[in-house]
Formats: sequence, structure tokens, C-alpha cells
Amino acid sequence: MTYLFPNLTQYQLATGNALDVTTLLKFLQTTYEELYPQQQNYQHLQSTVDRYFSSETPLWFVTTLDRNCSIKIACLWIGIAIDQITGIRHPNIFLICVDPPYRRQGIGRALMEHAEIWAKAQGYTQIGLQVFTTNQPAIELYQQLGYQARSISMMREL
Repeated sequence: MTYLFPNLTQYQLATGNALDVTTLLKFLQTTYEELYPQQQNYQHLQSTVDRYFSSETPLWFVTTLDRNCSIKIACLWIGIAIDQITGIRHPNIFLICVDPPYRRQGIGRALMEHAEIWAKAQGYTQIGLQVFTTNQPAIELYQQLGYQARSISMMREL
């Protein structure tokens, strides 16, 4: 376990593992429930985790002490994608989520920086992510960090 913020020692970064799948699923569901509250059923997210979570898709949690108990307040999950323009394999952020009471404290920014440091250490030269157009706070953060839109995913209801 390492400190995420040198000046805010109440937050630590912990590596996740296969025992953390339930917590990963909770963070995924929280994200979708916030963005799409009208959706009633998120059981399909379990199949996403089943399909993509492995030792090759690193997972980290931000933890804090609450009454001498460590609680997970944020999550970062990275997979590997292939740039469809260049064919280069690169990390792709599957999930970044910070529990609402802990937002706007720099935790999301620190997780993004951690993802980039990890990717560089692995020898990657680029990193990607997907963000929903309705998630304006995330879009603003990513733009501040230098991310640029390269494609638009479009959908039509039938």
C-alpha cells in the first residue's frame, strides 16, 4: 500500500485482486446508476467484470480510515485496447469512480496521474478512455489533463 497524496495521508492506494470483484462491481454499478438513474437493472455489469477482469487488467482502490476501519472510496480499473488507427496496444481506463462524499478533493486527478505513471512504467506510449457525454465533470477533468476526443460513439434506439 502506498500513499496517494503525500500531504493527505488519510488516503492510500491499494492494489486490488480477484477477491475485490464484488467491490469493483459495486463501483461500476454506482457509476451507471448516477449517470442513468432511469435504468432499473444493471445485472449485465457482472458479465462485463466476468469477461474483462483478469491479472492483466490492473485494479486499484483508494482507501481511507473511518473509525479505524479501512474503507474503499475510489476505484481505478485498466484494461488493454488496440488503437484502431495505428494498431498500437495501449492501456484503456475501464473505470474510474470516486464515491460522492470524496469528490472534488483531487482523488480522481491523482488516479488519472497514477494510471499514466503505471502506463509509462509498462512501456506504453498512449492511454485511452471512454466517457459518457452526460458526464460533464469527468469530461472537464480529462480535458484539463490533456485528453482529446478522437471518436464519437453513436447509438440509435430501434
